[in-house]
Amino acid sequence: MPITPAKGPSAEDPAVPAPEGAAEPIMLELVDESGRTIGTAEKLSAHIAPGHLHRAFSVFLFDEHGRLLLQRRALGKYHSPGVWSNTCCGHPYPGEQPFVAAARRTAEELGAAPALLREAGTVRYNHPDPASGLVEQEYNHLFVGIMRAGLRPDPEEVEDTAFVTPAELDAMREKFTFSAWFMDVLDTARPVVREITGDAAGW
Repeated sequence: MPITPAKGPSAEDPAVPAPEGAAEPIMLELVDESGRTIGTAEKLSAHIAPGHLHRAFSVFLFDEHGRLLLQRRALGKYHSPGVWSNTCCGHPYPGEQPFVAAARRTAEELGAAPALLREAGTVRYNHPDPASGLVEQEYNHLFVGIMRAGLRPDPEEVEDTAFVTPAELDAMREKFTFSAWFMDVLDTARPVVREITGDAAGW
């Protein structure tokens, strides 16, 4: 697997130009159990079982009524296609701050900029994806915010979206498949979710 240490570039390092005509590999930041950077790995190789622990982020955005924005992942995604999940999730580039990555990917996937975005802790998990055989070994930075602008989802990333109350989320989880990590990240973020949405929203 193309893995590089925290120090010293290699052919897979994003700072080293790819050969002409070759696709630039997407690199993830590998971390230890404390979240300290220890190297990099190509995105797909980091998810091949048993997986490599890497940095990730998850975003939860709410509207003015305290409803959570969910997205259904595009059917063409290599990992967990077609399942419902939180507003946005992904991986920072090596050296990119998770907050910056969260704002960037929210704009890229949904065409929306949060009016407010706050850190909501971290969570570490290990979730296999039965459909693909890949594994999510992630040290996940969580962010909670408010959005007021309209959405312009990228169809290559997002199949569908929905704003839901807690009761509507419970009903959807009875009917549809959600990402394996969804409840881990939501439950960890709930204290900040409640601060931002208020008691009336019911989160």
